[in-house]
Amino acid sequence: MSGPAYRKVTRTYFAPLFAAFFAVMLAGSFAAFAAAPLDPAPRAQAPSVLAALRQGGYVIYFRHTATDFSQNDDRMTGFEDCERQRNLTDAGRADARAIGGAIRSLGIPIGEVLASPFCRTRETADLIFGRATVSVAVRGGPAADGGRYDELRALLTQPVTGKVNLVISSHGNPFTAVAGTPYLQEGEAAIVEPLGNSAFRVVTRIKKDEWTALK
Repeated sequence: MSGPAYRKVTRTYFAPLFAAFFAVMLAGSFAAFAAAPLDPAPRAQAPSVLAALRQGGYVIYFRHTATDFSQNDDRMTGFEDCERQRNLTDAGRADARAIGGAIRSLGIPIGEVLASPFCRTRETADLIFGRATVSVAVRGGPAADGGRYDELRALLTQPVTGKVNLVISSHGNPFTAVAGTPYLQEGEAAIVEPLGNSAFRVVTRIKKDEWTALK
């Protein structure tokens, strides 16, 4: 069979099949749409880290910047004996200056700056902020706590007043002892929110080259 007669038979035969096929597809599309969850209403975004720091009230805990690991503190006769301690490298000093420049350009208000008595932590604070108050409350030591870091823990939990941020320039071990892992890298900072009642929250950690990316 060919010609008009063939086309008529073809339309008569296949038309109901096409109609049924499209009906099934349309029904499936409506079913899928009905089953799909609706997008939730947008949540109010929490303030950014930078916005929060500009309001003040946080503790910025720094581990000192890069040091020379061919040196150690074994033969030091006192905290002023910098020649017999592990000290900052030139790269560590450059990192500290860059961090300080970034913090100033971001408009982050800084209040008291406390530094561990070691030369590397005092120098880190001086290069970043231009000042430091030596405090045994933020001194270094072993990672095991045993009450050694009770004063540090108190500083992290007490509210910071005056719309500024408290800075601590210290070591990796004390922070790990009171806040847990991961261990801070050299030049890395932890942003801590004091909650009172012996509690605090680590908001985030900022590596030495991440300050300029804050928004």
